[in-house]
Amino acid sequence: MFSASPEFDVVGEAASGPEAVALTLELDPDVVLMDLRMPGGGGVQAITELVTRGARSHVLVLTTYDTDADTVPAIEAGATGYLLKDALRDDLFAGVRAAAEGRAVLSPVVASRLMNRMRTPTVPQTLSAREREVLALVAKGTSNRAIAQELFVSEATVKTHLAHVFAKLEVKDRAAAVAAAYDRGILG
Repeated sequence: MFSASPEFDVVGEAASGPEAVALTLELDPDVVLMDLRMPGGGGVQAITELVTRGARSHVLVLTTYDTDADTVPAIEAGATGYLLKDALRDDLFAGVRAAAEGRAVLSPVVASRLMNRMRTPTVPQTLSAREREVLALVAKGTSNRAIAQELFVSEATVKTHLAHVFAKLEVKDRAAAVAAAYDRGILG
């Protein structure tokens, strides 16, 4: 999409976090579009490394993940903005232009969620019955596929439940979710 526009020069493309860091340091682009989930380390890790190594490029996260557990670490790591992949073409282009100028860019969904987070006192959110059920199966070491089969839902639904669990427990992975659930008396 960006290659087809005369307004933008695509100078590189990376398939992993370490490759993105190396290319950014080598090519010094104005803006880096960064996904959060990549082989060899995620986007947050890559953003952190770019900031640590003094890259002048502005990092604009472009992803499908919109939970607080995803957005907050990316912004804290130094991302200039955070857009979702379902954004309209014109919004993506406007976001890249704004990021190139160093202006903050947030998708409306993410901006709304962050505003609500700032206005609401931090109170642990209650897990739904289904989220507790999924978490209990995770604690037993059950895979997403096996959880989906046991609960008669799709694997994507299991992943959505886990994303909600991670956000509510303010954790980043399955092990941390299980540990937090035991600490808070949700499990056991």
